[in-house]
Amino acid sequence: MNQDYIKPNAWSIIEEGFDQNRVKSSESLFSIGNGAMGQRANFEEYYSGETFQGSYIAGVYYPDKTRVGWWKNGYPEYFAKVLNAPNWIGIEVFIDDIRLDLKTCKKVKDFTRELNMKEGWYRRSFKALLKNDIEISVTATRFLSLHFDELGAISYELELLNSNAKVKFAPYLDSGITNEDSNWDDKFWNTANVSCKGNRGFIEAHTMKTNFGTCTYMQSEILLDGVKIQEAKSKKTDTAVSLEFENDLKKNQKISLIKYGGYTVSRNHKVDDLAKAANLVLDKASDLGFDALLEKQKEAWASIWEMSDITISGDVKAQQGIRFNIFQLNQTYLGKDSRLNIGPKGFTGEKYGGSTYWDTEAYCLPFYMATKNQKVAWNLLEYRYNHLEKAIENAQKLGFSNGAALYPMVTMNGEECHNEWEITFEEIHRNGAIAFAIYNYYRFTGDYSYIPEMGLEVLIGISRFWHQRANYSKKKKKYVILGVTGPNEYENNINNNWYTNYLAKWCIQYTIEQLEKVKDGYSVDYDRILAQTKLTTAETDLWAEVAKEMYFPYSKKQGVYLQQDGFLDKELIKVDELEKSERPINQKWSWDRILRSPYIKQADVLQGFYLFEDHFSTEELEKHFDFYEPFTVHESSLSPCVHSIQAAKLGRMDQAYKFYLRTSRLDLDDYNKEVEEGLHITSMAGTWMSVVEGFGGMRVLDDKLHFTPQIPKEWESYSFKINFRNRIIKVTVSTKGSSFELTGSEEMSIRVNGERVVLIPGEKTQG
Repeated sequence: MNQDYIKPNAWSIIEEGFDQNRVKSSESLFSIGNGAMGQRANFEEYYSGETFQGSYIAGVYYPDKTRVGWWKNGYPEYFAKVLNAPNWIGIEVFIDDIRLDLKTCKKVKDFTRELNMKEGWYRRSFKALLKNDIEISVTATRFLSLHFDELGAISYELELLNSNAKVKFAPYLDSGITNEDSNWDDKFWNTANVSCKGNRGFIEAHTMKTNFGTCTYMQSEILLDGVKIQEAKSKKTDTAVSLEFENDLKKNQKISLIKYGGYTVSRNHKVDDLAKAANLVLDKASDLGFDALLEKQKEAWASIWEMSDITISGDVKAQQGIRFNIFQLNQTYLGKDSRLNIGPKGFTGEKYGGSTYWDTEAYCLPFYMATKNQKVAWNLLEYRYNHLEKAIENAQKLGFSNGAALYPMVTMNGEECHNEWEITFEEIHRNGAIAFAIYNYYRFTGDYSYIPEMGLEVLIGISRFWHQRANYSKKKKKYVILGVTGPNEYENNINNNWYTNYLAKWCIQYTIEQLEKVKDGYSVDYDRILAQTKLTTAETDLWAEVAKEMYFPYSKKQGVYLQQDGFLDKELIKVDELEKSERPINQKWSWDRILRSPYIKQADVLQGFYLFEDHFSTEELEKHFDFYEPFTVHESSLSPCVHSIQAAKLGRMDQAYKFYLRTSRLDLDDYNKEVEEGLHITSMAGTWMSVVEGFGGMRVLDDKLHFTPQIPKEWESYSFKINFRNRIIKVTVSTKGSSFELTGSEEMSIRVNGERVVLIPGEKTQG
């Protein structure tokens, strides 16, 4: 049974009624971010019930020493973790000296949360009867500014409903925080200075080991009946500072606390200037005020939605799901800073350490290419180029040489920091995702410049790795790749994973093609790269032999490529024959039993058919889909979207829609029973792909934009926009047909259902 307490709404995530059992889940679902920082939807006031405190700063991490039962050579020394940062949202509230705590109140009613995705703010309201029988009403609104990305703002409004009382607000900063996922209970933060001046407070702290300097800051002011009043009293400890405002209120009188807060960071400022920079942000916030800042927030989000929105008519749950996904992607990463990337949980939790995975290249890049400008996608690729030396070091630690590069499974700074051997050493297909992203960027944008400037060096390092990782089997008279884990992590240490072998072959062949292209058209870059890499024709000839003679497991009887050697030796019981009580198997079964089973966590062979769709016929896709999908348990967030796209390609719209709904509402409906740990940010890009590439059928083939639009029977219409080579195309699909609108000054031709269609700017063209 999935959770179903989120109210269907096209533009908002809404929860009604206070239930202590879903506080942690809602803290994830109502999270907010602005690309530079983010936070879970923790209550501003004290809460003694179960809660998962979480505030995070992009790019600030700690190398938590690896903890494993059995150390193996090649393990990374640490697991990098985005840190739970000093808390700036806290506001203690006392009514006649009774602390407001929703867990201990006599009664809580009219409790509502709303995350307004259209305008980018989060609001919580409730009425509470305290232990002293005083009833209050509270409305708290907060947002993280897109206009000033170091700033957040809170409006906390309280009204006395049944009596007069003394009301005390104590907004505070606190750096005495910990990570729930700490390996050794290390102290992650060192607080250097706690200070306050007037209604402003500051905590200067730095991370241990990595030494990121931060200044957490706040400013608070009180409005009584709309009029600003009094200075605060201040209190300090070694790790906290608070401001106290105390007022006598009459029944039905309202008092509001406006609090500004956030972080300045040494990644962007000199360490000695952090407090000064914080004061400048507060000056700007004060000059504008809460209402004007909120208006700027609405304008910024309107601009984002203008390009990235997907509209769906006739299915409010589907509409809510896709907007939630698009909203969270934009809250996590806006593409302004090539030092940053996209963590699987974004700013919503600590699982996976907030680090970068292959998810970025395989799932997120298409979303950012099509809904932003190509500079944003370039920044994601530049991130990997800047980490090439670290990728070479990662490979050296495992015994590779000559500039072979193995990109990390998990990273913050390019260094591998994942420490499960079956992943760290064996899930090497991640290398191929980096190479595919380079190809995909050029295919979509038409901008070749990245390859001679940066990408070719990356491709050479990756190809050197594949050449060394493969070995010649005299028995098979083919090159094999042994001891790997494919995308299906329910299979470890297997031989000849088809997807990995196919990627290796393709990467080598693609690199050789690009070497020839750069040699012909970019001779200066070519000479520079050859001098730097010391690459020779003799070496590339060896690569080519590996690619040419790569082995692929295949069953003539089944007519399909096998996921790996020995797959057919398994007891091939399909998923629909399992008892529901056995699911999810990752929570119900031993790892031994999972490894011996045929069950597939996520698309594996079918991931290859997704990336290289044009290498195979529709008939081949159908045969492989029909063989592998029945064994797939979809216990990875990255699984349903790929299957949705392929089901749509096969014209199976009922199945495609089912997978779409699962990927779009994965967190809202908590399919995996783990949303309290945080959201699945990177898979949300897959939801966007399910609509655009699945239902819309968007492809780039032979340098032309193609569409094969279809529509689920549950929908009346849908629309989306893409930025294709600096030309914006709006696609609308309804039960009556499809239409296309072009923004720009020049006409362009596209292909719709295989037919050439000419788009004229400003005109709606029927498909």
